[in-house]
Amino acid sequence: MIEAFSLETAHLLGDALPAAHRLRHRIFVERQKYEVRCWRGLEWDQFDTPAAVYLLWRNKERQPGAVARLIPTSQPYMIQQLWPEMVAGGQLPCADDVWEITRFGVDRGLAASAREQALGEMLCAFAEFGLARGIASYLFVTPPQVIAAAFDSAGITYRRLGGEKRLGRLPVVAAQAPVTWQELRRLRRHHRIGGPVLRLASELPRAA
Repeated sequence: MIEAFSLETAHLLGDALPAAHRLRHRIFVERQKYEVRCWRGLEWDQFDTPAAVYLLWRNKERQPGAVARLIPTSQPYMIQQLWPEMVAGGQLPCADDVWEITRFGVDRGLAASAREQALGEMLCAFAEFGLARGIASYLFVTPPQVIAAAFDSAGITYRRLGGEKRLGRLPVVAAQAPVTWQELRRLRRHHRIGGPVLRLASELPRAA
């Protein structure tokens, strides 16, 4: 299962929050060489606020292997604050039903089969979370080849919001994808996932 939690609900999942920030450090600082804030092997930035929701994938041994952060565009978000020029015409969303996906990464230390599983389940988790929260679409910034691998191959619809920009080692684009039951069914079929993969911390049973 993939755990979804915020600063408000992270205490229900033990070490989930530090595990997410530790995995981000491994993926984005150690591997991708991002020059961002870190402390004792934890990575974070100014968008890690109470409005953020984190998704964390773990294997059967409970070791984290994939992570992502979701932020409603009604709050300050990365494209808006750092790269508004990536959206043609400057029409930046600001709505409770449009969210941004950032810090999405899968640990390359996983075996190839586990990486494929983590990627497929995370994509399904985005859709499941969106449907549960009434989200209409997601924004994201990613290399074009990642879009081709994650979306085109599964038949998922999306639209580019502007031209390419080089961030770090690779050119990236801003894009927007709808959240629908049809898209979720396509993802599950493509990744051979039989049912829900997401567990919301807010829905966990609480001690009396």
